[in-house]
Amino acid sequence: MDFSLQGRYAALDQSKILVIDDEDLVRESIAIYLEDSGYRVFQAMDGAQGVELFCEYYPDLVLCDLRMPKMDGLEVLKVISEMSPETPIIIVSGAGQIHDVVEALRLGALDYLVKPVTDMAVLENAVINALRRHQLEEQNKTYRKELELANLELERNLELLQQDQEAGRRAQLQLLPEPDANLGGFKFQHIIIPSLNLSGDFIDYFQISERYLGFYIADVSGHGAAAAFVTMTLKSLINQPLRHYRTGNSDSIINPADFMGYLNRELISANLGKHITIFYGVIDCSLMTLTYSVAGQYPAPALVNGGEVRLLKEGGFPIGLFDWANFQNYEIEISSDFQLLMVSDGWLELISGQSGPTGESFLLDYVKDNQISIPSFMRPVKQYPSDNMPDDITVFIVTKE
Repeated sequence: MDFSLQGRYAALDQSKILVIDDEDLVRESIAIYLEDSGYRVFQAMDGAQGVELFCEYYPDLVLCDLRMPKMDGLEVLKVISEMSPETPIIIVSGAGQIHDVVEALRLGALDYLVKPVTDMAVLENAVINALRRHQLEEQNKTYRKELELANLELERNLELLQQDQEAGRRAQLQLLPEPDANLGGFKFQHIIIPSLNLSGDFIDYFQISERYLGFYIADVSGHGAAAAFVTMTLKSLINQPLRHYRTGNSDSIINPADFMGYLNRELISANLGKHITIFYGVIDCSLMTLTYSVAGQYPAPALVNGGEVRLLKEGGFPIGLFDWANFQNYEIEISSDFQLLMVSDGWLELISGQSGPTGESFLLDYVKDNQISIPSFMRPVKQYPSDNMPDDITVFIVTKE
């Protein structure tokens, strides 16, 4: 798949462009150049004909002269903007018409070019930029509609969760990946024991492409149906940038800091009254690196790598609290002995009875003294009744095979 800028906007050369100009030589030279570049071009000799052709063909872009008989460019701009405010319009004007250019921009024109247009590359650049912007705006509308539909579905799911906790538990379990899987030369293992029927802890891992693997551990504030609902929202939110990457529209899924920013904006706009702590990592299977970002996730993951045992960077603001929050990327090289252990704060507080730096010191010592495996980290949990856990228990392990 072509992820270059050229590949991402390859469809632009199939766009329809309406050129409105009463000067035959100017109009035809622009039309011929754009047709040679692969665009479908319609020509109008005056403003009135331009409006007629617009209603007939609904072009993706309009190039319009300012001074024309029957209907001038400003009037054309007003009419088209009322009919189709999302259609980009580029004004073409003489050098002495700056006042009209300002008025055109005020009325909604996207850009302007000064006659005579002697460098057609400047024209094409303006056309490409306008079409790209229009394309992105249309995609954002589509994504927003998808998100609204997903939120409606999630709201219905929340009602079902509240009505039937056991059915909700089954639905949530279906969203989790396999408890033991191999992807791209890495082994992923996890276990989640909810304190109630429904868990506020959630993990996932997925193949982004042949080169990249993504994974995360998240903890939603609170427990029960409301927290479980947000884990479902999280799953839905992550599916969108994953799909956008695979279609070549966004790289945020492989840039953890950008991805955290996206999640933060979406969760705040969803106004669910919940926040999420999350650790998100991306493994580059070609360069053998792990890039990760942290949004308040505690405790920090424990890393075994290159003969060293340590805790990864921690900190950052939880997702869904502050719209001004910034997130940072960290990168490490992956050695042959790479193991990454992630546990929930529920596990740490249950086993150590500690939190904060003391709890993380306990975790680091536990990693040094025990094999990193699901059985090893669940062994001390078994002495507690599974139906009386004070908090959700999660253990998630990523290992280089």
